[in-house]
Amino acid sequence: QVQLVESGGGLVQPGGSLRLSCAASGFTFSSYWMNWVRQAPGKGLEWVSAISSGGGSTYYADSVKGRFTISRDNAKNTMYLQMNILKPEDTAVYYCNTIVGKVPWGQGTQVTVSS
Repeated sequence: QVQLVESGGGLVQPGGSLRLSCAASGFTFSSYWMNWVRQAPGKGLEWVSAISSGGGSTYYADSVKGRFTISRDNAKNTMYLQMNILKPEDTAVYYCNTIVGKVPWGQGTQVTVSS
């Protein structure tokens, strides 16, 4: 039962913060690089961030660099995305997955940034 479950989204004002979680099960989470991606209304999937299997290397899309921080706790099979200084353009459904993309997508978690 390979599964990814995103949580932590919600409605926040511009400039606010949220921390998203991605709970993984059914595979060896610690062996895989992981991605966060998002889908804004009417748009395709946009890559947001990536983290190496051990957490030592991180990468960010230019649109979120300096505002978002990706991390993971392999002992808990969980990945996180700390989102600060949120902007309306960050409004999207956020998904997590492996870099190789062979794990079924979760339902995502909705982030809405609005004043």
